Amino acid sequence: MTSFTDLGLMAPICQAVAAEGYETATPIQEQAIPVVLSGQDVLGLAQTGTGKTAAFSLPILHRLAESKKRPGPKKVRCLVLTPTRELAVQVGASFATYGVHLRFKRTVITGGVGFTPQMNALAGGLDIVVATPGRLLDLATRGYAQLDQVECFVLDEADRMFDMGFINDIKKIIAMLPKERLNLLFSATMPPAVAQLAEQTLRNHKRIEVSPTSSTVERIEQKVMFVQKDKKKDLLVSVLNEQNINRVIIFTRTKHGANRLAEQLGKSGITAEAIHGNKSQGARQRALSEFQTGKVRALVATDIAARGIDVEGVSHVVNYELPNEPESYVHRIGRTARAGAEGVALSFCELEEVPYLRAIEKVIQQTVPGDDTHNFHDASIAEQRNSPHIKAPKLQRGGNKGGQGQGQSRNHGGGQQRQGQGHGQGRTTGAGAAAQHGRGRGGQGGRARTTRAA
Repeated sequence: MTSFTDLGLMAPICQAVAAEGYETATPIQEQAIPVVLSGQDVLGLAQTGTGKTAAFSLPILHRLAESKKRPGPKKVRCLVLTPTRELAVQVGASFATYGVHLRFKRTVITGGVGFTPQMNALAGGLDIVVATPGRLLDLATRGYAQLDQVECFVLDEADRMFDMGFINDIKKIIAMLPKERLNLLFSATMPPAVAQLAEQTLRNHKRIEVSPTSSTVERIEQKVMFVQKDKKKDLLVSVLNEQNINRVIIFTRTKHGANRLAEQLGKSGITAEAIHGNKSQGARQRALSEFQTGKVRALVATDIAARGIDVEGVSHVVNYELPNEPESYVHRIGRTARAGAEGVALSFCELEEVPYLRAIEKVIQQTVPGDDTHNFHDASIAEQRNSPHIKAPKLQRGGNKGGQGQGQSRNHGGGQQRQGQGHGQGRTTGAGAAAQHGRGRGGQGGRARTTRAA
């Protein structure tokens, strides 16, 4: 077991890490931190929940502190791009927490809020900016952010960036960066489009892979339940009541489906909230807060909205509807079994979803065990999983996907509307807002304490 001091991080950072109760580095942290400290580009592949945020934020803080530079007006020293608002807030909170003893100017930039506070923050220059692509590009093209002195560029969750259609914005932002910079690209999976971007962006990089591409977290117990479509709600209520599940994330494919299911659960006596891109950021933060405190038992989410959710104690994930992108299955079930804990992932499979199940099993390279012990088991559907007439659909990665409702972003004076940005940008209020601006301590974004750095 390697301590953070052993990795060569300076004392103020190690002190902040220790104050959070983190004792030893995770595999991705142990391998990535020394490489980043040395100034070499990194391509990091790690399952969700492995601590990759600390794997790049800790050594970046160290390098920024060592160089002792100060950003000029509108300049940025470190730029981190994330696909969603929630993840941006979470990463910003990590920099605030780990840099509590270092005097850095930082902010989180997402859409859905007024331009003025962000323009004001950028005016004096910033050490660290964590942003979603659309709003940052708006600010940069209008001259409020100048990216020609970025020392370190991080692209976090690159695979989801492609899924949400951000690739063109990302390429435009990269074109604004200086040629001489440190590049860090992290992704849970490595589809061809991400591999191509890595080849174009990284220079003499170190590839760090702590688990096989698209593999699922070994600590998660996976089960599939074959059920007719109109019996899924009854099965869900039965599972939640009989297994005494206190904290569960339930996935649907659409925003409308999430709203409807949360309402149905409420009528069945199960406290639930929906979280998706059509919800205001304030509503999303309130739902997360109530879920963390236990006021809400079930969080019903779409794939994109759930990215960045890091809540301790989620014992179960339920795929109420199987994802039509098999790699989303990996991200979904990774919401449980975080920080060394164990978890259970249950998937409800109706007849039309059998091809999705076959595609998932092809990607994770294992068969998901079937559970026929529930009262709603449909043997005829279960038999179809091995039918030679049922084939896994051709996998599609990158760009906008059907059923995810990404929509268009609002045009905020001067910026043009871009497809695929409805999610991942919006208002940051409540616990998350504290992570957006300021120096030193503050803004931990309501993160639950764990025994390893997130």
